[in-house]
Amino acid sequence: MRLATVILAIFLPMAALANDWQALDQPGAFAIMRHALAPGTGDPANFDVTDCATQRNLDARGRAQAARIGAAFYARGYAFDVVLTSQWCRCRETAELLELGPVRDATAFNSFFRDTSMRGPRTAQALELLAGRDDRPFIVTHFVNIRALTGQGTSSGEVLIVRHAGDRLEVLGSVLIDP
Repeated sequence: MRLATVILAIFLPMAALANDWQALDQPGAFAIMRHALAPGTGDPANFDVTDCATQRNLDARGRAQAARIGAAFYARGYAFDVVLTSQWCRCRETAELLELGPVRDATAFNSFFRDTSMRGPRTAQALELLAGRDDRPFIVTHFVNIRALTGQGTSSGEVLIVRHAGDRLEVLGSVLIDP
C-alpha cells in the first residue's frame, strides 16, 4: 500500500508545494491535524462514540484527502513515532489512512463541541500528554481542540506544525492538501 501513497504524492496539487514543510525541521516540531473532510457539522443527536453509524464520517473525498496527506509527508521523508487520535470515527479513519505510524486512541483529543465544559480539562490533558515527549507524534483531532490548543482554526485536513510551549501549542507553520 505504501507504493500507492508515494504515487499519489507525485500527483499532489500544486498548492501543496507552497506549504510550510520546513517547519517540521525545527526542534520539538510535530504535527496536529483536523480530521479529513467529513461533510456536515457536529454529530447527530444519537451520537455514540463506539458506533460509527451514529457519527459524521469521512466521505470518499475525505478518505482520498487523508491518503494524499500521508503520502505527502512520507514522500518528503517525515516520520512519526505514533499517530494519536480522537476516538471519533472520522479521526480514527483519517489516522489509519495517513499510514504514518501506529495509531493510538487518546481521549485527550476527543471533541468537546457538544460539551464546552470539557474544553479546559481536555486541553490541559492534551498539553500534559504532549509535554516532554521524547518521540515525534502526529495528532488527529477536531477543530475545537486545535483552536483551544493553538488559538488558530483549521480547515478539514489542515495540518499545523507545532511545538509545545507550556500552556499552549506554538504554531510554526501549516500544510493543507485539498480534498
